[in-house]
Formats: sequence, C-alpha cells, structure tokens
Amino acid sequence: MRAGIRANRDVLRRMTEFLTAEAGIRQFLDIGTGLPTVDNTHEVAQRIAPESRVLYVDNDPLVMAHARALLTSSSEGFTDYIEADLRQPEAILAAARDRDRLNLSEPVALMLIAVLHFIPPGKGQAQAIVRQLVNELPAGSYVAATHFTVDFMPPEEKIRYQQLLDAGISDIWPRDEAAFSAPFGGLDLVDPGITLVNQWRRGAGADDIDPSRISVRGAVWRKP
Repeated sequence: MRAGIRANRDVLRRMTEFLTAEAGIRQFLDIGTGLPTVDNTHEVAQRIAPESRVLYVDNDPLVMAHARALLTSSSEGFTDYIEADLRQPEAILAAARDRDRLNLSEPVALMLIAVLHFIPPGKGQAQAIVRQLVNELPAGSYVAATHFTVDFMPPEEKIRYQQLLDAGISDIWPRDEAAFSAPFGGLDLVDPGITLVNQWRRGAGADDIDPSRISVRGAVWRKP
C-alpha cells in the first residue's frame, strides 16, 4: 500500500507537469484532492506557470480545513476550495462557474486522482459522472485519472481483498483496465496510454517495483 500511495502521488506531479508545460493548460479542477502534502496540483502548476488557476474539491471537512490553511496560491494565479462530493457533478460545475473560479469556455484539466474507485461498480454511475463533467468542458481540455486495481495481485491477495469488500471494511472498488477506461470513451488517450502509475512518463533511472505492490493504473485523455 505504501508503494502504491507514493507512486500515485508521484504521478500526480508528472501529470500536472505534462498538462502545464506541454499541453499548455492553465486551469485545473481537482476533485478528491485529499489531505495536503508536498507538490500539490497548484504548487506544481504554478511553479511552471504562476498564473495557473486551481479549484480543489473534496467532501471531507477536515481536508477542506487543512487546504484553506496550507494551500496558498501564487500572487499571479488563483487557488480555491469547495466542499462537495464527486457524486454531485452539478454542484461542482456550478461552484466552478461561481465568481469566475474557472473559465469553462477555456481548456481545463479535470483531475480525478485516486477518487473514481470510491464509486461502486455497476449501474454505470462512474461513467455518468465523468461524462457529465467532461461534457461541460471545452475542446482541448484534458482528464487525468488514476484508479486502484487488483489485476496484478497474487490470487490469495485478490481473495483477501474481496473479503474486505464483502465485509464492508473497504470502500475502494477495484476495476480492470477496460472498466477503468470505459468512462473516457470518445476522448483521445495521451501517450503512453494506460499504465501502472509508476510507469507513466517515468524518468530515467526510476525504480522497477513489483506491479502487485503498486496496483494503481493511470492515464491522461484529451477532449477533441
């Protein structure tokens, strides 16, 4: 778990660097931001482009309290925070428009880092949420996402994890590659495609880690 969490955090930095430096994105909608740590989205983006605007969204009041206390914007840019749930895309989009937090007529990077796996599979709920959010973004926008999977775990670990789900001990729902990518149909997959997060545009000399210790896939898509 420790290796997967660290790799997921590292790929957030690399994805944000790509979106800012290579894709030219200057607006970020980061849903499910989690507790602040090092190299948060706005810190990475504003280090490259100080004028970058970032709106954080989380449903945990504790996260929001820490975010407001610790996450300060560059003077040229903008950073704000709203308390909302991924399952309420209308409220998130309304807040993004409020007080011109984000300009939804210009490209936006939608960051869904380690959050979609809190939506149970079945009934197409995750797909409907993503499509509603993406439909409001203009052409040239991007989506960055990571998601837990058990595909690389040994059989005995898969069984144990399923027991955790069945007992209601875990609320993190794994998906295979096809289910992970399903909500992003119609978008253009950015190279190198869907990979384990420690492999996504990793730098030279990066450590090779047993895939079962990572167990998180990631990818970036562009809205044509």
